[in-house]
Amino acid sequence: MISDVYYYFRRDLLKWLRGRIFVISALVMPAAWLIFVGVPLRPQFTNDYLSFITPGIMVMTMLFSSFQGGSLLIFDKVLGFMNKFLAMPSSRESILLGKISFITFRGLIQSTIILIIAALLGVGMPGPVQILLIYIVMGLFGILFSAIATTIALAVDDHDGYAAVNSMLSMPLFFASTALMPYSSMPPWLRVLASLNPVSYAIDATRDLFTGGIVFSGILELLAIGLIVMGISMYIFRKATI
Repeated sequence: MISDVYYYFRRDLLKWLRGRIFVISALVMPAAWLIFVGVPLRPQFTNDYLSFITPGIMVMTMLFSSFQGGSLLIFDKVLGFMNKFLAMPSSRESILLGKISFITFRGLIQSTIILIIAALLGVGMPGPVQILLIYIVMGLFGILFSAIATTIALAVDDHDGYAAVNSMLSMPLFFASTALMPYSSMPPWLRVLASLNPVSYAIDATRDLFTGGIVFSGILELLAIGLIVMGISMYIFRKATI
């Protein structure tokens, strides 16, 4: 099964690398958020907004990359590849895991670019243990939302429909989180939404790690939610018909 997962991962990776404009845009857009939002703004709740916003931009990058990754499955459906994949001897789980692996890997590359740019802009970097745990948080978060995105893409008929669902989910999830402001600066209704938002779990855990702490609660929450969502996604893939 591992070889099957690698085949689907490698297929999507090579297709992404051949589209140079997609590679460049995937690396430039997150950097633009960090530079044009984090550098000029100076909110009252912090004297170093760039350091505050960096974890939020990293998680945002993974979130948007995960939802954009669902379009890979849409194109496979539209072009007729998905029917052929589902009819192959390899397990259906390998299709799902291959997609999720590539989408998460791509998001981690983008997050690494954000981390490097933040360091160049003067953001204090945590120690090696914290950086390793940050990548674990990013990976779990990417797996969670890649599974959600691919499952949605399996149910949606065309690219336009998926793009609409993508916008409807990704932007509210980002803005109803602690990416741009802490809980204390939010109105009460937004504070409640943010406290229930898994995007906030990833941001809060990453922010704690940036300050040198080691907090496992956010990691365990993401792991638990991710296992549940992965189980649901695998069940849906087993029953899927195109």
